Amino acid sequence: MLFALGINHKTAPVEVRERLAVNDVQLGEALDSLHSGVKIPEAAILSTCNRTEIYFRENGRDGEERVLDWLGGFHGIRRGELEHYLYRHHDNEAVLHALRVACGLDSMVLGEPQILGQMKSAYQQAHAAGTLGLSLERLFQHAFATAKDVRTSTAIGASAVSVAFAAVSLARQIFGDLKPLTALMIGAGETVELALRHLAGHGIGHVIVANRTVERAHTLGDRFGAEPIALTALPDYLHRADIVISSTAAPLPILGKGAVERAIRKRKHRPVFMVDIAVPRDIEPEVSELEDVYLYTVDDLHEVINENMASRQAAAEQAEQIVATRADEFMRWLRARDSVESIRQLRDQALAIRQESLARAESQLRAGRDPSEVMQQLAHTLTNKLMHAPCKTLNAAAHDGDADLFRAAHRLFLLPDADGALPPDHQ
Repeated sequence: MLFALGINHKTAPVEVRERLAVNDVQLGEALDSLHSGVKIPEAAILSTCNRTEIYFRENGRDGEERVLDWLGGFHGIRRGELEHYLYRHHDNEAVLHALRVACGLDSMVLGEPQILGQMKSAYQQAHAAGTLGLSLERLFQHAFATAKDVRTSTAIGASAVSVAFAAVSLARQIFGDLKPLTALMIGAGETVELALRHLAGHGIGHVIVANRTVERAHTLGDRFGAEPIALTALPDYLHRADIVISSTAAPLPILGKGAVERAIRKRKHRPVFMVDIAVPRDIEPEVSELEDVYLYTVDDLHEVINENMASRQAAAEQAEQIVATRADEFMRWLRARDSVESIRQLRDQALAIRQESLARAESQLRAGRDPSEVMQQLAHTLTNKLMHAPCKTLNAAAHDGDADLFRAAHRLFLLPDADGALPPDHQ
């Protein structure tokens, strides 16, 4: 059976999510503990700011209880504290959930693309830890292919629905190709970092990060190959920026109309795109009066976001249909794989009975026993041993009133019904 067990932004508040988060340092230990300690044959852990989920395969439902006990124990939280926040999905529901997560349909921001990269990272880390088997390997690859299909076939990722994404999308609308451009990021918080990630993903040519705490600017600079500067150095760098994105906690504006006007003259009036995400604002409103300046505030971006949410909702309905179809495809593969394994086990069992019975018959022949009697005994033994388990199970089903099993037996063994008719599939 396949399972998906976890919490997310819809089921648990941030104070619970942060207690269950598994960081990169802990992940290897957690996977090894699940695999070797709890004896879960296949497992992967996806942990982000909005969710912690465990995807795993186990032969029986008791594995789910063992994983739940492990989850509480690993984080030092009583199981009773967790159960209220958890969701549990099995087989088809687990597959459907994994595909929806990969496509951004289960995200706080509908259709956001970051979760796919986070899911790929979870897959790679589980692969490196040796905790992926055939089922989870196939599930993750199927989820990635489904996400690609959704992105290609629908407009779910075409419209900006986060402030950072909206800012970068507008920059692309104004400039087109970002490769020859320089971006100046003012601040070093989460929104600036997310905008930086989007810019890097679209191949921005050069990035400057200005922050009051230079060490934080250096941290982002190292991560994204950006040039870190102190906030006080802004006047010396502003003219180099084609794109300015600002998000600080400063109580007063950082950029005034005069400073921007001087930068525009140095730029020989080449246009500059400015986004002020801060509240209170970092850029004086009068800057919008300048020619060659495109200034957007957080309210402007929210208007863009609200307009685009409607188009994403329509695209999400298409995406849900694709996900449902792809989940059915995966379950057909899983059932076929399970049937192959069941057939192999059945054949191995029958071959073992044959070998044992044949060896006894050969021994009797070597001892001089009448071949006719040996053959009769061999046929009798084979019949009894091969039919013992099915007959015992059917007797128990009759005692329990399990009519479904009887119908399945008639189909499996091509038994006629009371009127002598064969099952419909074999008439």
